[in-house]
Amino acid sequence: MLKLTKITTKDEGYSFVENLLNASFPKEERRDDEMQRSNTDHNPLFTTHLITDEVNGETIQVGVVTTWTFGDFHYVEHLATSPLVRNQGYGSKIMSAVKEILPGVIVLEVEEPEDELTTRRVGFYSRNGFKLCDRNYIQPAYRPDGVCVPLKIMYYGVDTLDDDFERIVKTLYKEVYSTCL
Repeated sequence: MLKLTKITTKDEGYSFVENLLNASFPKEERRDDEMQRSNTDHNPLFTTHLITDEVNGETIQVGVVTTWTFGDFHYVEHLATSPLVRNQGYGSKIMSAVKEILPGVIVLEVEEPEDELTTRRVGFYSRNGFKLCDRNYIQPAYRPDGVCVPLKIMYYGVDTLDDDFERIVKTLYKEVYSTCL
């Protein structure tokens, strides 16, 4: 059975999480290891979840999802599955589990659906109940010498973000990205 477990850097499995984040996301799309560890251990708004499953009586490490909780909405920052289990249906199972542990509104960032890979990614989240917001959004740089990235917001748990978009973006900029600088 798929399980999402909140972990700290002292827990078994954190090295798997850190290695998977580094392998799955380019430097420009993630914080450095030291800041990631600091958030994991000390930021009460941030949670690192180790994703495991039971297969033939053995626990396997499936992936990682990092989330932020802001009172009236949640933000899924990073989601990655191990290369050893990709294309085995874990993505949808993980999204179902995320929606169970994060009740209410959930937002995440995706690239503009411009090519096959980005279109498939948006399609994956759409099949899992997320809607693509048509408003422009820029992801701030994770590092002082980094670059900003034009992205889109996808959301779940509400019919529209029209009334809350600006407030959600301001919260992300202040709480998520100001911690990067």
